[in-house]
Order: sequence, then structure tokens, then C-alpha cells
Amino acid sequence: MSDAPAPRSRRWMLYAPLGLAGAAGAGFWVMLRGLQTGDYNPRGVPSVLIGRGAPDFTLPPLEASGLPTVSAADLRGPFPGPVLVNFWASWCVPCIVEHPQLMRLKREGIPVFGVNYKDKPADAAAFLTRHGNPFSRLGVDEPGRVAIDWGVYGVPETYLIDRQGIIRWRYAGPMTPELVAQDLRPLLRRYA
Repeated sequence: MSDAPAPRSRRWMLYAPLGLAGAAGAGFWVMLRGLQTGDYNPRGVPSVLIGRGAPDFTLPPLEASGLPTVSAADLRGPFPGPVLVNFWASWCVPCIVEHPQLMRLKREGIPVFGVNYKDKPADAAAFLTRHGNPFSRLGVDEPGRVAIDWGVYGVPETYLIDRQGIIRWRYAGPMTPELVAQDLRPLLRRYA
């Protein structure tokens, strides 16, 4: 038996885990720097719909609400100002958290179109009776197919549609007063 040195290719395989660990460490450092400077948003979810019109859809109305339904035709513009599309459900706890923001936006005259996601119509109607109805239009996506076309990860999720019917912003999660003040209001002014 000879103690010949290992071939070069085997030695490089020993360094591969070190290289992967170094790359992972560098990626983690970049993420931490982004969190520190505000360039990285861990809650930010990219959307292929930004800069495009709404996907084609037609939803049935929530009968108990008495509101007209929402469809892609309603989102094609032109509008007098920007419109929000909010995916929500009565069983969604974060939807309760963001509901006061939607009610405030409605009082300020900003149209909010609701899409009730995978919910029972009776439960959705009871939610609106209990918490108030911020929606100008409201459709029911009980099977969740429209949400899939929009790329919804979960509820609540909100989209900003500009005056020409182009999706300009998306937020996955409950809108807070801080988010509305820092992110949404500047966009509402920009696309007014």
C-alpha cells in the first residue's frame, strides 16, 4: 500500500463545503446590511403583476352586502384616482388588524374593492356587520382561483391600481397605520 497524495480533484471536493459556507455567510451579511439600511424588506413579496393590468376574472357578489361585485373590467380604468383591491376573509386574524385602516381609507374617499377569499358567505357578511364595510365593490372567491391568478400568498393582501388600471403596488400582510403613512400614502399621491 502506498501513501500517495490524493488526486487534485479529490482535494478540491474538500474545499467545496467551505466555499458554500462562505457564500451563505456572505448572503446572510448582505441581508443583515439590507435590514439595517432599510433596503431589504423580509415581508416584501415580489409580484409579476406590478406594471401590468389585472388578470381577467369575474366574481359572484356577496349577496348579503348589497354591493356590486368586482371583475377585471372594473379595474381597467380610467379612474378619477387610484383604487385598492384587498383580498380578505372573516377567519383571518390579521384582516381584523388591518380593518380600521381600510375603514379610514374609505372615509377619505379612496375606493377599496374587496375580494372575499375562501370564506363562507354568511361568515363574511357577519364580519362586515360586526366590523363595518370598507368596500365599494365586493366579490366572493370561494374556491380561491382568482387569488391564484393574482399570486396571492395569503390574506390579507392589498394591491394598488393606478388611474389607468395598472397594478403599481402590492403588500402581503395586514396594513398598519405606519405602513399606510410611510408606503401607501405617497403612492396614493403619486398616482392620484
